[in-house]
Amino acid sequence: MDLAALQAFVTVAETGSFSQAAQALYLTQPAVSKRVAALESDLATRLFDRIGRRVTLTEAGQVLLPRARRIIVELQDSKRAVANLAGAVSGRLGLGTSHHIALHRLPPVLQAFGRDYPDVDLDLRFMDSELVCHAVLQGDLEMGVVTLPLAPPENLVVHALWDDPMSIVISRAHGLAAQAEVSAADLARFPAILTPRGTYTREVLMQGFAALGVEPVVRMESHYLETIRMMVQVGLAWSVLPDTLIDQRDLRVVSVAGLSFRRRLGIVRHQARTLSNAAQAMLRSLAATASL
Repeated sequence: MDLAALQAFVTVAETGSFSQAAQALYLTQPAVSKRVAALESDLATRLFDRIGRRVTLTEAGQVLLPRARRIIVELQDSKRAVANLAGAVSGRLGLGTSHHIALHRLPPVLQAFGRDYPDVDLDLRFMDSELVCHAVLQGDLEMGVVTLPLAPPENLVVHALWDDPMSIVISRAHGLAAQAEVSAADLARFPAILTPRGTYTREVLMQGFAALGVEPVVRMESHYLETIRMMVQVGLAWSVLPDTLIDQRDLRVVSVAGLSFRRRLGIVRHQARTLSNAAQAMLRSLAATASL
C-alpha cells in the first residue's frame, strides 16, 4: 500500500470531507480523490460512500481505518528511529498545547528552544488539552503540553511539569463580596461560569465540589480561561481560575472551607512512539524551564 494514499484515506475519514482533507494535507482536492481511488483500486473495494456532500466510511473503510493509522505511525516511527542515529536535532516537531499554557508557561521554553535548535521546524498547534491527548494517541502529534487528565488513557504517558493551583474568584461588586466568610452553600446560590463538561479542568473542579456535596449552578461555559476571567470581572458569575490569571485589583479571591483546587500541567506522549531527537530536545528544554 502507498503511504501517501493511506494518509489521504485517514485524513478524509477524520475530517469527513475531501476538501477539508485537501486543505489539511496541502493538496488539491483532485489529488486527494486520486489517492483514495488508487487505494480503493488496490484493495478492490469502496472505502467511502459519497452521498451528496456527505462522506461516510463503508464497512471496509471502518475495518481499514484503525489499521491504516497503525501502519502510518509504525512507518513514521521507523523513520524517526533511523534518523535519530545521525544525532542531528532537526526536522519537523508536531507539538500541541492549549492557549492558556502557550501564553503563561511556554514563552521562555520556546524562546530557548528556537535559539538552541534552529534547524527544527516546530509545528505548534493550539488545541484543547483533551484534543491534544487524542491527537497524540492517534499519532497526529508527537507530543503535547497540556492540562493532564486525572485518569490518563491507556498508552498515554504523562510527565508532570507544573503544579497549577486555582482559586474561586468573584467581582468586587458581587453579592458575596461583602461577606467576611463564604460557605459552599453560599456559593451554590449564585451562578458560575466554568470550562465545559468533559474538559480535564472541569473534572478537577467537579471532584472538589463533589467532596462537599456542592452542585454549582453553571450559567455559562467557555474553553477560554481569559474569557471566563472577563465574565467574572464584569459580574456575570463566579468561577475558579488558575492563580497565574488572577489580578486582585479586579477580582476578589474567595476562600471556602474544604474547597481547594489544583491542576497538573505537563507533557503527554504515546507509550509506543519513538521520540525524534527534536522531541527529546524539547523534553529537556521543558524540564529545565520547569525546574527553575
